[in-house]
Amino acid sequence: MEIKDSDADYPVTHRRSLASTPIFEVIEDRFDLGGEELTRGYVKHFSAVAVLALNEDDELLLLRQYRHPVRQLLWELPAGLLDVDAESMQAAAVRELAEEADIRAHTWQTLLDLHVTPGMSDESTRIYLAQGLEDVPEADRHARQGEEAEIVPRWVPLDEAVQLVLTGELRNNLAVTGILALQAARSQKQSLRPWDAPFRSHPRSIQP
Repeated sequence: MEIKDSDADYPVTHRRSLASTPIFEVIEDRFDLGGEELTRGYVKHFSAVAVLALNEDDELLLLRQYRHPVRQLLWELPAGLLDVDAESMQAAAVRELAEEADIRAHTWQTLLDLHVTPGMSDESTRIYLAQGLEDVPEADRHARQGEEAEIVPRWVPLDEAVQLVLTGELRNNLAVTGILALQAARSQKQSLRPWDAPFRSHPRSIQP
């Protein structure tokens, strides 16, 4: 059997919505799993993009941001939801890097695709590697609000970031996976995919 994620077509026999907000909906499905009927609840959630921005000194950008559900200030990659109508993943990544970090990038590659919590949500995320960085001009910068208004940026050497992950000091899932993926790609001399590579089985993204 090939080790490769793939689609599965188990028929849903009944579906109902348990709760709904502007960002997510809680769904309960009954479905037929090879003759056995099962009931499972899950969250339909906007998917997202994240950006590992790497400068010429081999430092990556981390942003400290408050996350209320875990009551912690977490160091994260610039990231955001695919919540703009008709916006592609690539366009969302460019927008989020500019809005959250005041940065533009000239070189983009696909670093990683992942289903964030597939046991409870359909949220999926692509992490991009962005290089060839420049600052957004002051006059064009986004006015950040809410938790984003409190963002603190730091440039961290990649090797140091890897150690922070392995010692448990960095815990945001996209930061952890992005940092380790870049380190693994380097150690394996693995070429990265182009930034417009298709995201197989992504639930709702607009793709080329």
